[in-house]
Amino acid sequence: MEQYIQQFSEKAIFLLRNLPKVEIAKAMNILQAVFERDGRIYVIGNGGSLALATHWVADFNKTVFSHNLDEHQRRFQAIRLPTTEEEMTAWANDVGYDMVFAGPLRNYIQDSDILIAISSSGNSESIIRAVELARFEKVPVIGISGFDGGRLNPLSDAKILIATTQGEYELVEGIHAIVLHIFTKYFKDYFADVLLLRKDRAKACAKAVVA
Repeated sequence: MEQYIQQFSEKAIFLLRNLPKVEIAKAMNILQAVFERDGRIYVIGNGGSLALATHWVADFNKTVFSHNLDEHQRRFQAIRLPTTEEEMTAWANDVGYDMVFAGPLRNYIQDSDILIAISSSGNSESIIRAVELARFEKVPVIGISGFDGGRLNPLSDAKILIATTQGEYELVEGIHAIVLHIFTKYFKDYFADVLLLRKDRAKACAKAVVA
Protein backbone atom coordinates (compact mmCIF):
# COMPACT_ATOMS: atom_id res chain seq x y z
CA MET A 1 0.00 0.00 0.00
CA GLU A 2 2.79 2.46 0.87
CA GLN A 3 4.46 1.67 -2.44
CA TYR A 4 1.22 2.44 -4.26
CA ILE A 5 1.00 5.81 -2.50
CA GLN A 6 4.64 6.52 -3.34
CA GLN A 7 4.14 5.72 -7.03
CA PHE A 8 1.06 7.94 -7.26
CA SER A 9 2.86 10.77 -5.46
CA GLU A 10 5.83 10.52 -7.79
CA LYS A 11 3.57 10.84 -10.83
CA ALA A 12 1.91 13.90 -9.32
CA ILE A 13 5.28 15.47 -8.48
CA PHE A 14 6.51 14.85 -12.03
CA LEU A 15 3.46 16.59 -13.47
CA LEU A 16 3.88 19.55 -11.14
CA ARG A 17 7.54 19.91 -12.08
CA ASN A 18 6.58 19.89 -15.74
CA LEU A 19 3.63 22.26 -15.67
CA PRO A 20 3.14 24.11 -18.98
CA LYS A 21 4.37 27.35 -17.42
CA VAL A 22 4.37 29.37 -20.63
CA GLU A 23 0.73 28.49 -21.32
CA ILE A 24 -0.30 29.14 -17.71
CA ALA A 25 1.35 32.56 -17.92
CA LYS A 26 -0.46 33.16 -21.22
CA ALA A 27 -3.74 32.30 -19.49
CA MET A 28 -3.01 34.78 -16.70
CA ASN A 29 -2.30 37.47 -19.28
CA ILE A 30 -5.71 36.72 -20.83
CA LEU A 31 -7.32 37.02 -17.38
CA GLN A 32 -5.50 40.30 -16.75
CA ALA A 33 -6.73 41.65 -20.08
CA VAL A 34 -10.36 40.70 -19.41
CA PHE A 35 -10.17 42.53 -16.08
CA GLU A 36 -8.77 45.64 -17.76
CA ARG A 37 -11.63 45.74 -20.29
CA ASP A 38 -14.24 44.89 -17.63
CA GLY A 39 -15.29 41.71 -19.40
CA ARG A 40 -16.65 38.49 -17.95
CA ILE A 41 -15.07 35.08 -17.48
CA TYR A 42 -17.31 32.14 -18.33
CA VAL A 43 -16.22 28.74 -16.99
CA ILE A 44 -17.49 25.32 -18.09
CA GLY A 45 -16.81 21.66 -17.34
CA ASN A 46 -18.48 18.27 -16.98
CA GLY A 47 -18.52 16.04 -13.91
CA GLY A 48 -15.41 16.57 -11.80
CA SER A 49 -14.45 19.45 -14.09
CA LEU A 50 -17.79 21.12 -13.31
CA ALA A 51 -16.95 20.80 -9.62
CA LEU A 52 -13.57 22.42 -10.29
CA ALA A 53 -15.24 25.21 -12.28
CA THR A 54 -17.75 25.88 -9.50
CA HIS A 55 -15.08 25.84 -6.79
CA TRP A 56 -12.80 28.14 -8.75
CA VAL A 57 -15.53 30.69 -9.50
CA ALA A 58 -16.37 30.89 -5.79
CA ASP A 59 -12.70 31.27 -4.86
CA PHE A 60 -11.76 33.69 -7.61
CA ASN A 61 -14.67 36.09 -7.19
CA LYS A 62 -14.20 36.33 -3.43
CA THR A 63 -10.57 35.59 -2.63
CA VAL A 64 -8.71 37.83 -5.08
CA PHE A 65 -9.93 41.00 -3.37
CA SER A 66 -11.00 39.50 -0.03
CA HIS A 67 -8.51 41.45 2.10
CA ASN A 68 -9.18 44.76 0.33
CA LEU A 69 -12.87 44.65 -0.55
CA ASP A 70 -13.44 48.35 0.05
CA GLU A 71 -10.39 49.39 -1.97
CA HIS A 72 -11.42 47.86 -5.31
CA GLN A 73 -14.55 49.18 -6.97
CA ARG A 74 -14.06 46.97 -10.03
CA ARG A 75 -13.48 43.26 -9.64
CA PHE A 76 -13.28 40.08 -11.67
CA GLN A 77 -16.61 38.70 -12.91
CA ALA A 78 -16.30 34.90 -13.14
CA ILE A 79 -19.48 32.96 -13.93
CA ARG A 80 -19.98 29.20 -14.11
CA LEU A 81 -22.27 28.09 -16.91
CA PRO A 82 -24.99 27.05 -16.71
CA THR A 83 -25.69 29.12 -13.62
CA THR A 84 -28.33 26.69 -12.28
CA GLU A 85 -29.05 22.97 -12.44
CA GLU A 86 -32.53 23.83 -13.76
CA GLU A 87 -31.01 25.56 -16.76
CA MET A 88 -28.62 22.69 -17.40
CA THR A 89 -31.35 20.04 -17.36
CA ALA A 90 -33.66 22.18 -19.49
CA TRP A 91 -31.06 22.48 -22.24
CA ALA A 92 -30.16 18.80 -21.94
CA ASN A 93 -33.77 17.61 -22.01
CA ASP A 94 -35.25 20.02 -24.55
CA VAL A 95 -32.35 20.57 -26.95
CA GLY A 96 -29.60 18.03 -26.22
CA TYR A 97 -26.75 17.64 -23.77
CA ASP A 98 -24.25 18.87 -26.35
CA MET A 99 -25.81 22.34 -25.94
CA VAL A 100 -25.78 22.65 -22.14
CA PHE A 101 -22.87 25.13 -22.29
CA ALA A 102 -23.14 26.66 -25.75
CA GLY A 103 -26.85 27.41 -25.28
CA PRO A 104 -26.45 29.54 -22.13
CA LEU A 105 -23.18 31.02 -23.41
CA ARG A 106 -24.91 32.39 -26.49
CA ASN A 107 -27.27 34.35 -24.22
CA TYR A 108 -24.41 36.25 -22.58
CA ILE A 109 -21.27 36.26 -24.69
CA GLN A 110 -19.75 39.60 -25.76
CA ASP A 111 -16.45 40.39 -27.43
CA SER A 112 -15.05 41.69 -24.13
CA ASP A 113 -15.41 38.26 -22.48
CA ILE A 114 -13.32 35.08 -22.25
CA LEU A 115 -14.11 31.38 -21.85
CA ILE A 116 -12.34 28.86 -19.62
CA ALA A 117 -13.07 25.30 -20.74
CA ILE A 118 -12.04 22.46 -18.41
CA SER A 119 -12.08 18.92 -19.80
CA SER A 120 -9.82 16.03 -18.87
CA SER A 121 -10.29 14.31 -22.22
CA GLY A 122 -10.65 17.49 -24.25
CA ASN A 123 -13.22 15.67 -26.37
CA SER A 124 -16.58 16.30 -24.68
CA GLU A 125 -18.95 17.48 -27.38
CA SER A 126 -20.71 19.84 -24.98
CA ILE A 127 -17.37 21.57 -24.28
CA ILE A 128 -16.31 21.71 -27.92
CA ARG A 129 -19.62 23.27 -29.02
CA ALA A 130 -19.14 26.11 -26.51
CA VAL A 131 -15.49 26.59 -27.50
CA GLU A 132 -16.43 26.76 -31.17
CA LEU A 133 -19.04 29.41 -30.35
CA ALA A 134 -16.44 31.44 -28.44
CA ARG A 135 -14.01 31.22 -31.35
CA PHE A 136 -16.75 32.28 -33.79
CA GLU A 137 -17.37 35.31 -31.59
CA LYS A 138 -13.59 35.95 -31.43
CA VAL A 139 -13.57 35.46 -27.66
CA PRO A 140 -10.29 34.11 -26.19
CA VAL A 141 -10.38 30.55 -24.86
CA ILE A 142 -8.31 29.14 -22.00
CA GLY A 143 -8.35 25.37 -22.49
CA ILE A 144 -7.48 23.19 -19.49
CA SER A 145 -7.17 19.57 -20.59
CA GLY A 146 -5.45 16.26 -19.86
CA PHE A 147 -4.29 13.03 -21.52
CA ASP A 148 -3.39 14.10 -25.11
CA GLY A 149 -5.47 17.30 -25.04
CA GLY A 150 -8.12 15.96 -27.38
CA ARG A 151 -9.94 18.46 -29.59
CA LEU A 152 -9.90 21.19 -26.96
CA ASN A 153 -6.15 21.80 -26.87
CA PRO A 154 -5.67 22.96 -30.48
CA LEU A 155 -8.82 25.11 -30.32
CA SER A 156 -7.54 27.06 -27.29
CA ASP A 157 -5.59 30.31 -27.14
CA ALA A 158 -3.91 29.26 -23.88
CA LYS A 159 -3.29 25.49 -24.05
CA ILE A 160 -2.92 24.17 -20.50
CA LEU A 161 -2.40 20.47 -21.09
CA ILE A 162 -1.59 18.08 -18.25
CA ALA A 163 -0.28 15.24 -20.38
CA THR A 164 -0.84 11.80 -18.87
CA THR A 165 -1.73 8.29 -19.89
CA GLN A 166 -5.31 8.11 -21.15
CA GLY A 167 -7.76 7.71 -18.29
CA GLU A 168 -5.66 9.08 -15.41
CA TYR A 169 -8.47 11.37 -14.27
CA GLU A 170 -7.30 11.46 -10.66
CA LEU A 171 -3.96 13.01 -11.59
CA VAL A 172 -5.36 15.33 -14.24
CA GLU A 173 -8.15 16.72 -12.08
CA GLY A 174 -5.81 17.13 -9.11
CA ILE A 175 -3.29 19.13 -11.15
CA HIS A 176 -6.08 21.12 -12.79
CA ALA A 177 -7.17 22.19 -9.29
CA ILE A 178 -3.64 23.38 -8.55
CA VAL A 179 -3.48 25.38 -11.80
CA LEU A 180 -6.74 27.10 -10.91
CA HIS A 181 -5.41 27.89 -7.44
CA ILE A 182 -2.32 29.40 -9.08
CA PHE A 183 -4.62 31.79 -10.98
CA THR A 184 -6.34 32.85 -7.75
CA LYS A 185 -3.18 33.21 -5.67
CA TYR A 186 -1.34 35.14 -8.39
CA PHE A 187 -4.06 37.77 -8.75
CA LYS A 188 -4.60 38.00 -5.01
CA ASP A 189 -0.91 38.83 -4.59
CA TYR A 190 -0.83 41.04 -7.68
CA PHE A 191 -3.68 43.31 -6.60
CA ALA A 192 -2.38 43.43 -3.03
CA ASP A 193 0.92 44.74 -4.45
CA VAL A 194 -0.91 47.23 -6.68
CA LEU A 195 -2.81 48.57 -3.68
CA LEU A 196 0.35 48.83 -1.59
CA LEU A 197 2.13 50.70 -4.36
CA ARG A 198 -0.82 53.08 -4.71
CA LYS A 199 -0.77 53.82 -0.99
CA ASP A 200 3.00 54.37 -1.01
CA ARG A 201 2.64 56.85 -3.87
CA ALA A 202 -0.15 58.69 -2.05
CA LYS A 203 2.05 58.99 1.05
CA ALA A 204 4.95 60.25 -1.06
CA CYS A 205 2.72 62.86 -2.71
CA ALA A 206 1.37 63.99 0.67
CA LYS A 207 4.90 64.43 1.99
CA ALA A 208 5.90 66.39 -1.09
CA VAL A 209 2.93 68.76 -0.65
CA VAL A 210 3.80 69.35 3.02
CA ALA A 211 7.43 69.96 2.14
